[in-house]
Amino acid sequence: MDRFETRAVHAGERRPGKRDGGEKRSCYPISTPINLSTTFSHESVETTDRVLGGEEAGFSYGRYGNPTVTAFEEALASLEGDRGRAFAFASGMAATHAALLAAELTSGSTVLAAEQLYGSTATLLVQVFGAAGVETRFVDVCDLEAVGKKVTEVRPRALVVETISNPLLRVADIPRLAEITHTAGATLVVDNTFGTPYLQRPLELGADIVVHSATKYLSGHGDLTAGVVVAGAPYDAALESVRKLVGGILAPFEAWLAMRGLKTLPLRMGRQCENAHALATRLVDHPRVAKVNHPAMKDHPDHGTARRLLDGPGGLVSFELAVEDEERRREAAFRFLNALELCVRAPSLGDIYTLAIHPATSSHRELSPGRRARLGVKENLIRISCGIEHHEDIVADVERALEKA
Repeated sequence: MDRFETRAVHAGERRPGKRDGGEKRSCYPISTPINLSTTFSHESVETTDRVLGGEEAGFSYGRYGNPTVTAFEEALASLEGDRGRAFAFASGMAATHAALLAAELTSGSTVLAAEQLYGSTATLLVQVFGAAGVETRFVDVCDLEAVGKKVTEVRPRALVVETISNPLLRVADIPRLAEITHTAGATLVVDNTFGTPYLQRPLELGADIVVHSATKYLSGHGDLTAGVVVAGAPYDAALESVRKLVGGILAPFEAWLAMRGLKTLPLRMGRQCENAHALATRLVDHPRVAKVNHPAMKDHPDHGTARRLLDGPGGLVSFELAVEDEERRREAAFRFLNALELCVRAPSLGDIYTLAIHPATSSHRELSPGRRARLGVKENLIRISCGIEHHEDIVADVERALEKA
């Protein structure tokens, strides 16, 4: 199963001929079952002892592991290139928190974070880890010279970046960032939510820990909340320990839904990339649009990096409405969003539906107005996550709403 599309369908599934409970099955389900049991029994207490002690593979208690959850984890680990183990969590933020703990962000340490980081991740670092004595410093990770200088200056424990940033869609040069980070003995943590393993596998490019909000593209249908961390030694042992102790494990039903969604990731992501490219191309010359952000556009600052490191341009587009009066920008953005008929107004992304949001009042709401302005998250900025509808219908809806903005 070398090809990505084939692994997406088959990885993690149990196949005939394997023994289950000591007896060979005469039949088997072709869909991974939902194992809702909180506790697992064994033929003898000696077996239970070995399983709890880690001497024998198996399941004992729901907080330690579950067959349905493990199947999803094995599938995702395969899609990430089998460079480490995958650990599923109840949300993307829970996964991010665990990843940062695994990177040993302890009192007195410093973490270097991308300026272009998701607002809640930045808040997690500053407020939660800050309260624990961790100092967070920010840097423009698309300026490799600045990153190198900052790493030398602060000697961080970890560097935290995103494959494709939110909402301006800047593309990080993961191989170069890994080289800079490792030279300083630090850990590179990459949020690959926007990229997914379909577009990039950061562990193959030198990253140490990869995080996903599986709520988004991986599951893809807007019907579950989940997160995943993928990492090899020594981080995998720390992740397993954190999950057991803190108890943020993904529930079996959500794991089943996520695994079902994972099987169509290549089909969905391919279509979403095509739709986003088509929408961006049409918006570039629209009189009511001042600026378009999409890595496939030749004037995008990271166009070359995207072509070199991504297997597609991504399924998101962000753009600024052409409104000169700053006092009217939010009003115009709200008017545009309220005029949409096909596109769904919702603060998420990666679904089969096309979703549209106002980043300043959603994903970056927790940041101060001044910080949003420095990051380029303006009041007239719109982000659209393209779904799998026909691209002409998406474009028509957006163009119709623009006339009313």
